[in-house]
Amino acid sequence: MKRFYLVSLTLLFILIFSGCSQPQEPSSDTKKQLAIKLGMLRIEDNLPFYAAEHDNIFEKKGLNIELVTFNSARERDIALEAGEIQGELADILAAALLKKGGTPVKIVSLGLGATPQEGRFAILAAPESGITVPQQLSNIPIAVSQHTIIHYLAEEMLKEAGLDPAEVKLLNIPDLNLRFEALLAGKDVKAALLPDPLATLAEKSGAKVIVDDTKLKANLSQTVIIFNDSTLEKHPLEVQKILQAYQEAASNLNNHPERYHELILDKARIPRQLENTYRIPVYSPLQLPTSEMVDRVMAWMAGKELLIKPYTYEEIVAPGFIR
Repeated sequence: MKRFYLVSLTLLFILIFSGCSQPQEPSSDTKKQLAIKLGMLRIEDNLPFYAAEHDNIFEKKGLNIELVTFNSARERDIALEAGEIQGELADILAAALLKKGGTPVKIVSLGLGATPQEGRFAILAAPESGITVPQQLSNIPIAVSQHTIIHYLAEEMLKEAGLDPAEVKLLNIPDLNLRFEALLAGKDVKAALLPDPLATLAEKSGAKVIVDDTKLKANLSQTVIIFNDSTLEKHPLEVQKILQAYQEAASNLNNHPERYHELILDKARIPRQLENTYRIPVYSPLQLPTSEMVDRVMAWMAGKELLIKPYTYEEIVAPGFIR
C-alpha cells in the first residue's frame, strides 16, 4: 500500500511539473509586441496609411504599427537603409537604388498608379514664358530632381508627347518648394515638373500645363509599397495584414472623403487655397505592378548608368502578400 502511495505521488509530481512546462498560448498583448515602423511622406499616396491609423484599423487587426513621417524621400530611404524603419511607400526607381546600395527590398504592391489617372504629375511653363505646347520646350531647361522618379518622368513624358529626347534639357532643383517658387517667378526657370497638389496650385497661380501624365496613353508614374527582405521573411502575416488595413482605409477614403477633410489637408499637404476644390485620387484595389511598369524604369536606369544591370521583375517584386 505504501509503495502504491509513493508511486502515485511521484506520478502526480511528474504531471504537475510537465504541465507547468507546456508552452502557453501567447496573450493578445504578446502578439502585439512586434512593432513595425513604416516611413511616410506627407503626400496623397500615403493617405490610406494615415486613415488606417486614424480609424485604429491597424490596432483592430492586432498590429503594432508606427508611421514615421520624414521631410524628404532621401531621409526616409536612409532610415530604411539603417534599419530604423521596415517598410515605406516609395517608387520603383527608389526601390532599385535601395537594392543596389545593399539594402535588400522588394515591392509587395502598387500604391497609386494602377491607372494613368492616379497620382498626377505635370510639366508646367512659367506664367509669362509664352510656352503653350511641348515642342516649345525644345532645349529649354526643365526644373527637376535629378536621378529620381521626377527625372525619369520628365524625359518619358516629353518622349510620349513627341519631343526628341536629344532636345530635352534639364535643370536640377531637388527641393520641391524651391522648384515651385522658381517656376512661378519665371526668371531663371521657364518650365518645371511638379506633382499634385503643387501642380494644381501652380496652374491656378498662372502657370501653363504643357504635359499632363494623366492624359497620356502610357501609364508612366507609380508609387509602390516596399519592405526589407528580413521583414517579408520573418513576418509575412503582419505584412499581409498591413496591406489589408491599407485597402480597407483606401475604400473608406474613396467612399467618404468628406469624413477625412482635415486629415487630408494635413497629411497630404493640401494648400489652403485648394481646400474646397482639390480632389484626392480614387484608390484602386491593391495589385502588383506589371512587368511593363518595372521593365520601363529598369531600362531607363540602365541607360543613365544608375544600374550596371537592370533587375528582373522577380528580383524586385514579391508576390503573395496581397489578400
